Amino acid sequence: MKIALIAGEESGDLLAAELIAALNARRPGIRFIGMGGPKMQAQGLDSWFDYKTLSVMGFIEVLRHLPALLKIRKLLSQRLLAEKPDLVIGVDAPDFNLGLEKSCKRAGLRTVHFVSPSVWAWREKRAARIAESCEQVLCLFPMEPAIYAKYGVDARYVGHPLADRIALEPDRDAARTLLLLPECRHVAILPGSRVSEIDRLLPVFLQGASLLHANMPELNFLIPAANVLCRSRIAEHLQSHPLQNTRILDGQAQTAMIASDVVLLASGTAALEAMLCKRPMVVAYRVSAITYAMVNALGLIKIERFSLPNVLSGQDLVPELIQDRCTPEAIASELQTLLEGQDNATLMAHFERLHRDLRRNAGDAAAAAVLELLAN
Repeated sequence: MKIALIAGEESGDLLAAELIAALNARRPGIRFIGMGGPKMQAQGLDSWFDYKTLSVMGFIEVLRHLPALLKIRKLLSQRLLAEKPDLVIGVDAPDFNLGLEKSCKRAGLRTVHFVSPSVWAWREKRAARIAESCEQVLCLFPMEPAIYAKYGVDARYVGHPLADRIALEPDRDAARTLLLLPECRHVAILPGSRVSEIDRLLPVFLQGASLLHANMPELNFLIPAANVLCRSRIAEHLQSHPLQNTRILDGQAQTAMIASDVVLLASGTAALEAMLCKRPMVVAYRVSAITYAMVNALGLIKIERFSLPNVLSGQDLVPELIQDRCTPEAIASELQTLLEGQDNATLMAHFERLHRDLRRNAGDAAAAAVLELLAN
């Protein structure tokens, strides 16, 4: 048997590597081909191209790299059609992979897409078009298969890999020891992993943290930087908006969350990670006024809640400060409320329940779904 996997970015590389390992355990002897990173290659993938090609983010960046992206997708398609694998699995990167999967499916290859685009959050009708690209979607969240079912798309919930990797009871003392933190209360600040997000969100996050620090001067602040470029930009913003007792970390975002008393973060996967780390949080986000106006005018977003803890629970577990509500004063107020001894036992019980719901051994569940599809 021969299975092709196409992944970009570190998260896709890790997710696909877990799937390959599970497939190897269930069905030894499969040959894996396609495109992936070091973790996939360590599990036996024959990678044809540099997986980092797909890690381009942002509209301007995509436009600048579009010719190269299109060329690689064409070459991948040609080689896949020549190799004729039993199955093609696109891992995340929907803008790249769904088009590739579509050309493969039209040519008679069987296709699966692993990690659903956020159809639960915006542009739900994309679910119907995804059926043109793949036979099956492997979903990380429990609310996603029902959306696809409305459009006649086979979708399987396999759980979220972060829920498998993070302990049900993270060790805060061990995290603080690892980071060599002083004996005081700590606030983790995560403004995003893209420079554009840092530029848009970190100034207001730092202003809010400064207001909080004026009321609670014993606080210590941690800002994990995803890479060298992000670290440099964070340092620049700290020069413009000084915040005492602040330390920039190289990566270690998850350790910083576990070590902290509360977390201030941009909406996205970081909110899910903070929930799995069992940390109280304030979720804050805003886009440009023009983008926000366009999205509202076109009616692209239909949801009332934005952060994943609130979406998954169907209730307002954590405060959301979105767009006009994302102000320094609101950030400081919400953080102070969490720090002033509010009983978080009920919140932690909700977080643990959601963690258990998401903990399904995603790699093995995805492997079982893939082999069942091939058997049929």
